[in-house]
Amino acid sequence: MRHWWVNQNQTFKQEVDNGYLWSPKRNANGHRNPFYESMREIAPGDIVFSFFDTRIAAIGLVQSYCREAP
Repeated sequence: MRHWWVNQNQTFKQEVDNGYLWSPKRNANGHRNPFYESMREIAPGDIVFSFFDTRIAAIGLVQSYCREAP
């Protein structure tokens, strides 16, 4: 079991309300970002600390591995 810190200032409500984590695949300039790439390492049983509005606003338990979605 690992733990993850996720900054969710723009997408917190949608992600927490619907039970998922979301990350773009690339930066706005098209380059890879190591923070985005680390989403692939999340595994069932891991703990996620969701940082929103200057505080840890939610703590979650990962239920499944990541997958790509539109």
